[in-house]
Amino acid sequence: MAGNFNPQTAARALARRLAVQALYRWQLNTAPWQDLVSEFATDADMPRADGEYFRTLVRTAIDEHQAVDAALAPFLARAAGALDPVEHAVLLVAAVELQHQPQVPFRVVIDEAVGLARRFGATDGHKFVNGVLDRAARAWRTEER
Repeated sequence: MAGNFNPQTAARALARRLAVQALYRWQLNTAPWQDLVSEFATDADMPRADGEYFRTLVRTAIDEHQAVDAALAPFLARAAGALDPVEHAVLLVAAVELQHQPQVPFRVVIDEAVGLARRFGATDGHKFVNGVLDRAARAWRTEER
């Protein structure tokens, strides 16, 4: 499998993980996105991450969080504010990708989000994230189906 390693894919995956961590932190202690980008610039993993992708995900998720939460609302059984902060952070990142990064296949967005929810979220949080994003992708990425 080592022959299939793609540095850009790995750098983007790391950018997503760091964006989820930054958005989790933002939910606990609101700060301008620029402060989060600066704070995470010193993270040990940032040199291997796609820094511009990280910045774009964090900036868009924070600047547009009300619109993103509203877009997710039809796929949620409860208000976005009532979600587990890890699951909410994962959904924010994935929703930004689904809506603003059409070059990233929806299956990649969902797989990455489920992996992050499995790694950082509650026991069955990844199942919740998978269900929400599957429904969102059906609605938002009709051309990919």
